Amino acid sequence: MDEQNKNLILATGLSFVVILVWFVLFPPPEAEAPIDGTAQTTATQSDASVPAAPAPGADPAAIGTAPQTRTDALQSAPRVQIETSRLTGSISLHGGRIDDLQLKDYRTTVEDGAPIVTMLSPQGTLDAYYALQGWAAGSGIASEAVPGPDTTWTLSAGETLGINAPISLTWDNGAGQTFGRTISVDENYMFSLTQTIANNGEAPVTLAPYGMIVQHTQPDDLENFFILHEGAVAIADGELSETDWDDISEAEVNAAWGRQAIVNEGISEGWIGFTDHFWQAILIPSAGQTFDQALTYDARSDIYRAVTRLPTQVVEAGATAEMTTQLFAGAKEWATLRDYETAGVPKFIDSIDWGWFFFLTKPIFWLLHEINKLIGNMGWAIIGLTLIIKAILFPLAYKSYVSMAKMKELQPEMEKLKEKAGDDRQKMQQGMMELYKKNKVNPAAGCLPILLQIPIFFSLYKVIFVTIELRHAPWFGVFNDLSAPDPTSIFNLYGLAPWAAPEPNTFMALIFIGILPLLLGISMWLQQKLNPAPTDPTQQMIFAWMPWVFMFMLGSFASGLVVYWIANNTITFTQQYLIMRSQGYKPDLLGNIKGSFKRKPKEAANDPKAPAKKGGK
Repeated sequence: MDEQNKNLILATGLSFVVILVWFVLFPPPEAEAPIDGTAQTTATQSDASVPAAPAPGADPAAIGTAPQTRTDALQSAPRVQIETSRLTGSISLHGGRIDDLQLKDYRTTVEDGAPIVTMLSPQGTLDAYYALQGWAAGSGIASEAVPGPDTTWTLSAGETLGINAPISLTWDNGAGQTFGRTISVDENYMFSLTQTIANNGEAPVTLAPYGMIVQHTQPDDLENFFILHEGAVAIADGELSETDWDDISEAEVNAAWGRQAIVNEGISEGWIGFTDHFWQAILIPSAGQTFDQALTYDARSDIYRAVTRLPTQVVEAGATAEMTTQLFAGAKEWATLRDYETAGVPKFIDSIDWGWFFFLTKPIFWLLHEINKLIGNMGWAIIGLTLIIKAILFPLAYKSYVSMAKMKELQPEMEKLKEKAGDDRQKMQQGMMELYKKNKVNPAAGCLPILLQIPIFFSLYKVIFVTIELRHAPWFGVFNDLSAPDPTSIFNLYGLAPWAAPEPNTFMALIFIGILPLLLGISMWLQQKLNPAPTDPTQQMIFAWMPWVFMFMLGSFASGLVVYWIANNTITFTQQYLIMRSQGYKPDLLGNIKGSFKRKPKEAANDPKAPAKKGGK
């Protein structure tokens, strides 16, 4: 086996093994079975007051009650409407919760008329998920004298919460203190919440403001995909932490917080909340405020909380106090998060799960985003990104293909070396190394471009999978979601027939391969044909099967990733052909293609019609 074929097989085999391992360890996520809310019960509970500095609050619970429908839950309390260009929903005056929120710009599927995405849901529903603010009682004031989850507020100003249209809520505890809450929202997904207390009593009161995001049970639409973080995400003084749901529920009991908790105290800047694939709810204390963070779990009611607790305040008689925090509840749009980060929310872009290769995924996404802004089509932007990546790697590719062309020129001399060396491998290796040194050829040069493609491939896969900008991003025709597998197959005449292809990740989808994976296999096969097939039968078999194995392996991947791979193969083919031609070696593409279809002659030893060897019987 000559060195060129050996290196090529090594590099290709390594790529194959890495992708195979990736495919086995991180298969595309399967759709979760829908949950029938009418057939199940869930633990519901009034929200616990947050542990104050003096003492932890109690958890009033109503365990085992049947869940309500969303409509019934929304009608169970008076509400204030939320209406902006991007949001619709309502705030419950019972507890002052932001617990009904939908995102106008996003739909659950690409189908026409699909419902818009629901972000938050009220307490009592099967998938309750909401945010609330409050005060934890300290000295001088009873726990029932501070507004809690069951307090019914009065709307004192405003009618509908909208952009430049805040609302104000008030509650008088009848013991000398009046509490207020002013809520505003910007043009995107950021709410500002200012809590006030006016102490009209005769003695000082001590209390601590808090905010929390509450998730009843783990979300039923978890993707449980290793490449994606779902659960809690936080920044504490510049340090990013990502905590899975299971890690929260398995935490040790924290006596100060009265339940299982993961606590981070004395933070000067940061935020905390819950995140899933494309959406998140995040609590953000005001800049300059010291606060505690906690992730808590109540095993009795299966409730998770992300909490921020601010320092205890002493409000003298006749005095007032206020505290402002922010709540982000919406889509993890890169540009939107970047703007909030610029405005002072620390490392907010890191709430997107960039992964271990963040040093590649971040710049790759930025470049893809900017190209898409210019072109206006994410499919063509991926092809443009491929062109730029190939241009950056061109110097390495040039050296590689020049080295390959020179090795082709050395083929006759290498054959002579083989004849002279016979079975003496050491002599053969020494002769080849001298030949390479004399002609300034690096036999390993062809491996480097292939190896560099592997982290780029994984990083782009991460970008396509985790970023919302690729969600439901159309290209052309039936390719209306580049984050989903190819929707075509021979079963629906590659998109011409008015019915869907087999469901992704099924056996039928594997057999009835889409047009993009098919083009991927063909592009890899043509790239192989720039070089004549190796003479060794084992090598021939490996090379013959590899394009089609990759075709089926990548068939269930996001179609945007397959578009990148096809574009990469096409550009690589063009570069290699032109560079090898410029070095005086003309690839016999047509001849190599014809040769792959020729019937292979039978080995003489196995052919009964072959003449017997001399000395044979």
